[in-house]
Amino acid sequence: MSEFTPLSIPDGRREIDGNIYMGDGRGGWQPLETIKPQHMLEDETVRKIVSYGLPLSDQVKRFKAHTFDDIGAFEAILAQEYDARIGGKKGNKTLMSVDQLYKVEVRVSDRIDFGPELQTAKQLFDECLNEWSAEARAELRGLVADAFNTDKQGQINRALIFMLLRRDSTDPRWKRGQDAIRDAMRTVGSKTYVRCWHRAAHDAPWEPITIDLAKV
Repeated sequence: MSEFTPLSIPDGRREIDGNIYMGDGRGGWQPLETIKPQHMLEDETVRKIVSYGLPLSDQVKRFKAHTFDDIGAFEAILAQEYDARIGGKKGNKTLMSVDQLYKVEVRVSDRIDFGPELQTAKQLFDECLNEWSAEARAELRGLVADAFNTDKQGQINRALIFMLLRRDSTDPRWKRGQDAIRDAMRTVGSKTYVRCWHRAAHDAPWEPITIDLAKV
């Protein structure tokens, strides 16, 4: 990690009445000598990693801000000098180098939430499954149950909800349930993503320039 300058972060120690203490995770303080050596080693390791992670996170944030500034400036010049624009109505766009070895993609993704019509959809699906009984496969029952279950934050599983829209049935109640899901959809905002790509030659496959720590 010597190639990157770490941030100086507190060592977590505090002197009280001439003795050294460290926080105990509950808002209190514990004497330094009572902490096990392996826990101190773990503490040092975590603080070292975080000392590099914090400035790296700030650098990525600055990169993102500069990227949007550069794209905005390019679009302004394009509109002013050439009376032209790029991208579609939704805001998606792709910028390409002249040799077509590098490109930058901007993608706008809507954030979807669901209204009270979703409960109507669940009732209709449940009616179908109860009447189909033995004919309804266990995996379909599980899909409906899991789709409408909420997590600890009270959020439903959106991916499973959309899977229900792809399950066909001739039962009119099932189709009405799918329509109820569509009626329940609310666009509550959007988020813009930037992805960078490169390739070794014009006929080579595109490779992402990975900035996501989990994918490096």
